[in-house]
Amino acid sequence: MGEKEYHEQDAGFLAEKMGIKPLLVPEMGRSIHPWKDYRAYHKITEIIKQFKPDIVHTHAAKPGTVGRLAAHHMKVPVVVHTFHGHVFHSYFNKPKTQVFLNIERYLARKSTALIAISQEQKEELVGQYRVAKENKFHIIPLGFQLERFMEDNAQKRKAFREEFGLADDEIAIGITGRLVPVKNHDLFLEALAYVLANTTKKVKAFIVGDGTSNPHIQARAVALNIPYCLSGEPLQDRPLIFTSWRSDIDVVNAGLDIACLTSLNEGTPVSLIEAQAAGRPVVSTDVGGVKDAIIEHETGFLAPINNKQLLFDHLLTLINDDTLRNRMGKQGAGFAAERFGVRRLASDFRNLYYSLLQK
Repeated sequence: MGEKEYHEQDAGFLAEKMGIKPLLVPEMGRSIHPWKDYRAYHKITEIIKQFKPDIVHTHAAKPGTVGRLAAHHMKVPVVVHTFHGHVFHSYFNKPKTQVFLNIERYLARKSTALIAISQEQKEELVGQYRVAKENKFHIIPLGFQLERFMEDNAQKRKAFREEFGLADDEIAIGITGRLVPVKNHDLFLEALAYVLANTTKKVKAFIVGDGTSNPHIQARAVALNIPYCLSGEPLQDRPLIFTSWRSDIDVVNAGLDIACLTSLNEGTPVSLIEAQAAGRPVVSTDVGGVKDAIIEHETGFLAPINNKQLLFDHLLTLINDDTLRNRMGKQGAGFAAERFGVRRLASDFRNLYYSLLQK
């Protein structure tokens, strides 16, 4: 387990809840730092030497690099890596992107198996980026403990809406995640400006999260003439609220009416899965694995990244049509529970691990 960035939410409480105490390697951060990465590599080799694992399973780009190199060096029998997303577009310039792509191709040769979290992601990694041959990839969608998003939603909705002074007929839309360029919050603000100008409904929007783009997003809201409140400020009659990070995302989703995502690049959109589990319809850009995380026109709407107007229209449709919004929300709850439950995930991994060990 590596150290989280300041703008990332800590999920360590989930491990503690299950009686698991993770080993922390503080040198393992998200950013590239040669000296710290070198120290992280040696710490991981020492952990492997002491623990003698049959399987090392890595996640994310930097930990996946350091962890797989260490596992290969220590001759671990099975080395598995999961691509939750990738950094091959919308993150870096072309030369830097090519360097990372070459590294991933090299690491793929040192891996026993690679996991994509959606069919579309697998096709992209195999066909477009040629990370490895198709037979090395396995598709295992993410799985989550979604029960808390499906329980006591009436009480949670009441608590959230009272906290922010939302009237019963006020439509609350929200976007949850890191405030970083790839999440493309500018598009969310443009969509909000459009619907505020084109609906007679009362609308309130919430940006949930924090990150390096926060000042830019606030400046963009000013440029679009969207008044806003910040977390901790007295509530005012303004259409946009920045809540910063919230640990009670189940309460947030219960209080919302529509969940949005406007990313330029995405693996599996956890925020949309959690929103659907809470019975909320979604509107998103059609990028990465988003298409595999919803049922289009049944649990939500998608729009190509280059078609802003379609995304605006989808959001406006859901705001104006109460019946459609409620129907999509109910369908989303059933879909999320069946497709992304944690029991299915555990079964998938168990089967994969044993098959790799037998080989």
